[in-house]
Amino acid sequence: MLPFLKNHPFAVEAFFKSSLVLTFAVPKEQIQHLIPECLRLDTFKDKWAFIAVAMVQTKELRPKGLPRFFGNDFFLIGYRVFVRFTNKAGKNLRGLYILKSETDRKKMTFFGNIFTHYNYTTTDITRVIKNDTLEINSIKSGFKLRIENAVAQNISLPVASPFSDWKEARRFAGPLPFTFTYNPVNKEALVIEGVRENWTPSPQNVLSYRFSFLDNLKLTGIRLANAFIIEDIPYYWKKGKIEQWKKEENSRAF
Repeated sequence: MLPFLKNHPFAVEAFFKSSLVLTFAVPKEQIQHLIPECLRLDTFKDKWAFIAVAMVQTKELRPKGLPRFFGNDFFLIGYRVFVRFTNKAGKNLRGLYILKSETDRKKMTFFGNIFTHYNYTTTDITRVIKNDTLEINSIKSGFKLRIENAVAQNISLPVASPFSDWKEARRFAGPLPFTFTYNPVNKEALVIEGVRENWTPSPQNVLSYRFSFLDNLKLTGIRLANAFIIEDIPYYWKKGKIEQWKKEENSRAF
């Protein structure tokens, strides 16, 4: 397989039927080792770093410009760290570094691993609405989430959240404009920009959750910081852009 194909060689578009994101706050020293040298943790009060778990129902995902009937529908799950990157123009870009990606379709795993560095795996995903709750779970991946499936008023932040209100929490609600991968041999960062409109996240009331992936990281002090959902949003990713990384340039951005 030609290596350049994995560098997101063309723009991709999709329709987000829903995107539910839970963001977990972690003492920054706990996850510094999870990101490559070209990136810096995006922190809150110089103490908290963040891992987001995104569960996205996509429709009609396809190369941008193709008719909708060429698209495919998938459920995607991503575990991501909030990070920053300074590009060669000196701009401080805010985005995500992907730790793990999962999907419910083998087709998405196959093509996703040809055209991206996200290392997709295929898993079982069940989504059930029961009474006033939405439950999403996977036996193979070892996760189970229950949220209140109703329009609730005056939802409180998670008890241990480091944020003082939902406005403050929304800064770390995702998805951020950029996604980054890194080639340590060539010292190259791949920057992928996402474009969306009318992005208005709604706070969610999380009733219970368990994610084996997070448990296996054995993080100390991790806590749920916020949960948001958006629905019915068109979205597209631009063609990937390679940036040469130099340590001295990155150091000047601190």
